[in-house]
Amino acid sequence: MKYSKEIKTGVFAILAIVLLVLGINFLKGSSFFGGDRIYYAYFINSAGVTPASSVVVNGVEVGKIMDVSLTNSKDSLHRVRMKFSIQDKDFQIPKTSTITVGAIELLSKGMIIEPGLDLSKGYYKPGDAIQGFVAYDMLSQVKMYVEPINQKLQKLMASVDDVVNSVSAFWDTTATSNIEESMIEAKNAIHKFGTVADDLSDLIKTEKVRIHDIFVNVESITRNLKESNDKIKGILGNVDKISQDLVSADFKKVIGSAQKAIDNLTVVLNNINDGKGTLGMLAHDDKLYNELVKTNHSLQDMIEDLNQHPERYIHFSIFGRKSKGVMLKPSQEEKLIKLIDSIPN
Repeated sequence: MKYSKEIKTGVFAILAIVLLVLGINFLKGSSFFGGDRIYYAYFINSAGVTPASSVVVNGVEVGKIMDVSLTNSKDSLHRVRMKFSIQDKDFQIPKTSTITVGAIELLSKGMIIEPGLDLSKGYYKPGDAIQGFVAYDMLSQVKMYVEPINQKLQKLMASVDDVVNSVSAFWDTTATSNIEESMIEAKNAIHKFGTVADDLSDLIKTEKVRIHDIFVNVESITRNLKESNDKIKGILGNVDKISQDLVSADFKKVIGSAQKAIDNLTVVLNNINDGKGTLGMLAHDDKLYNELVKTNHSLQDMIEDLNQHPERYIHFSIFGRKSKGVMLKPSQEEKLIKLIDSIPN
């Protein structure tokens, strides 16, 4: 059976269209015959990854990135969404896995899946959204490291430029003359220092004996202090003991006793001031004082009369005859004689 050229041309056109569609899908990341599992991952930026980039697990390609787009939803505002497929039917993504995008090799970029070891939380299902991370490549890391150094170098160059300008402004005619004057002054100062040094040397030579005597006296003083060290320790020990005795003394009791004595003295003085007691009456009653003075005069007169005429008051019996006056015992007579002898004339 022969086919016409039109039928053959139509069949070839359909086959070409089918192959073109399958090729385009393959280039986008889908399998040639389809049946891939589709997932979605979100990142803060794309890290330079484009559609048809590889999805790698432990260095083995298991899928392709199908689409890279910017989302504007409320939950993921301005985040990058990547649609990727897993073509390996035996691989599933654990929920504890880490997904990053960035450099796979030195010149290629893609998505890297690091499977989690904890499988108790299960696996992601096709269509699930996964939170991903951006892995910085070598150039980005070098740039991040070099950028602060570059800024410091720029600041350093600006400082060096300022220093150069300052030095250039310094080396003008005025500055040169100022430097010459400064050098002259420095020379004069050095000459003066030399003169002072010579004077000091002469002074040391002149006063060498006196300085030697001073050092000898100082040495003698230190020797005496060293020899008197034991005495000083003893004195300090006595002072320490006295201070401890003062600390241990019952000052409270002594102060209490003194306060009590002062209170008693105050009571006595108050009684005297109020005219109570003998001292109070003597201080406030002139009659008592006069009577005491009068009694004292009478007693003095009687003692003088007794001293001059004892026979008027005492009669001694010598020969056993009766005596006049008051009869006294021998012991009483002896006490009376001693009392009379003790009275001053």
